[in-house]
Amino acid sequence: MEKKKSLYSYIFTLTLFLTNMKMSCWRMLLFLLGYILYFYRFVDAEILQTFSDFEIEEQLKVVNKPATKIIKTIHGDSYDCVDFYKQPAFDHPLMKNHLFHYKMRRPSSLRTSRASNRKFGYLWKNGIGCPIGTVPIKKIAKDELLKLNLFSNSYNPRGSWNFTYNQYNVDNNQHHFAVSRTKKIIGKIYNGATMILSINDPKVKPLQYSSARMHVQIGDDFIQAGWTVNQKLYSDNKTRSYVYTKIGENQCYNSMCPAGIIMVSSDIALGLDLGPPCVRGSRTMVSSEFGLLKNKENGDWWLKLGGQEIGYWPAKKFKETSANNIEWGGEVYSAFLPSPQMRNDHFPETHIEYDAIIFNITIVDENFKSVERIKHREAFSDNTRGYKVYDDIYVELPIRNAIYYGGPGNI
Repeated sequence: MEKKKSLYSYIFTLTLFLTNMKMSCWRMLLFLLGYILYFYRFVDAEILQTFSDFEIEEQLKVVNKPATKIIKTIHGDSYDCVDFYKQPAFDHPLMKNHLFHYKMRRPSSLRTSRASNRKFGYLWKNGIGCPIGTVPIKKIAKDELLKLNLFSNSYNPRGSWNFTYNQYNVDNNQHHFAVSRTKKIIGKIYNGATMILSINDPKVKPLQYSSARMHVQIGDDFIQAGWTVNQKLYSDNKTRSYVYTKIGENQCYNSMCPAGIIMVSSDIALGLDLGPPCVRGSRTMVSSEFGLLKNKENGDWWLKLGGQEIGYWPAKKFKETSANNIEWGGEVYSAFLPSPQMRNDHFPETHIEYDAIIFNITIVDENFKSVERIKHREAFSDNTRGYKVYDDIYVELPIRNAIYYGGPGNI
């Protein structure tokens, strides 16, 4: 944050100087943009001076656990096979003496006939993934952790309700949303939600991200799941799966902190390259299925990906027992630059072949029943000059309960 404040201070001083020189607006703007780019040209080197090596090494010990084996995906990404009980989430104080075994059967309310122990082996070059008793976790490099630390406050994902109900103090010009969401109703609770979303590849710059996700608000805490294009997180411009967890004062992506998800699958991981993406105008849709579902038997929250339960958050970590709001849609962030694309540089046309789409959405109600016709739902965009959203409450099978969203941004 000191880095961010110093940039604002420099720009303010520089603007006064240029104004006194009676420089034209356009020349002043170009000069300032050039300065910002120069300023961040050496950001990595200056971050190293902000955090001590000791602090970073301690954080890396928490995030990167010893690997029993290293495996590669078919796209060439390396993952550590980490002992199930050595995941960062087990470092949480509430996880002492936690009773769960990776071989335990999933709760009956969550099991699906399609799930199998080795459903996603095709994602790995070895054809099987990690050994039984271990889970694949993407190792975090030192420079990646430094970059995430630099923007730890403003960069964090959040829900669109922040802008309409002032839940948090946020910078409204940095985050933008185009979502369908449940309306705030006192006493209304939810026990989960599902969606299928198209895989897209919006263009983003280094200090930006563009995500399509489901956001489940659990009191003051929340869980997000979906895909993101995020150079700070993944060091590339590929569309990758992610979850984001906020519990109390702790928040992080994937399993990067004690508040993060506990992975249970040995053959699927977070951060996987979900490409190739959809092509605008093509009749072929590339999509992925996500679910965030509360277990009726013990209150744990489970992540489903592609129809399989791959990880969970123990109920004991949350203050509230159920969710109070849910939203589906796009979220973008940009620091100091015009906002990025959400899907592509076109507004939605409510056409499957041309738009970013989230469909077959459901909620799990207070009685743990799956509901498709979701009442008290609203479409929301915080800035329609850059992003729009259309909520199709119910359409013909197999595409039903669809949300068309996106836009060029540049705001």
